[in-house]
Amino acid sequence: MAGSLQDQLLNIGVVDKKKAKKSQHQKRKQATKTRKAIKSGEDLEPQMLTQEMEKSKRNKQQRDLELNKQRDVERAKKALIAEVRQIAQQHRIDIPKEADISYNFEQNSKIKKIYITSEQQKQLILGQLAIVIIGESHTLVPDKIAEKIETRLPEMVIRTQAEQGSDEDDPYADYQIPDDLMW
Repeated sequence: MAGSLQDQLLNIGVVDKKKAKKSQHQKRKQATKTRKAIKSGEDLEPQMLTQEMEKSKRNKQQRDLELNKQRDVERAKKALIAEVRQIAQQHRIDIPKEADISYNFEQNSKIKKIYITSEQQKQLILGQLAIVIIGESHTLVPDKIAEKIETRLPEMVIRTQAEQGSDEDDPYADYQIPDDLMW
């Protein structure tokens, strides 16, 4: 059984001469088309084009998924900030206009100042009040509300440092250190 597969199929009777000629014509046509495409510098392989299209489609879907995730994260963060702002506004403690004691605290490695009353200063020192940062303004809220805010966004809450136990070897243990120095 020598010869091409087409000759063998013709001899067996599986394919007739008309189908064989049509098949040869299609092969020549495809070969001519690819030869012309290569000469003109184009690569019009249909399989390669579909593979490239599928690859670009997958890449686009991947980018779209990543962008959607980023947008979802940003929306969630904005919603969380809005929720914290609302909680702080509902439970804020008003500072009277005649408040004359300046209370210094640290925010982002900078010393900030807020004017409060002496009663509010005592409550801040004892940890009964906390300072919440809302944008550029500062608000006083009760400690329990500050805990709720701190679970959501800890960077928005500023608390005073609890007094630490004194050392037994400390020579200045008998002297009380003021919490807020007035200059």
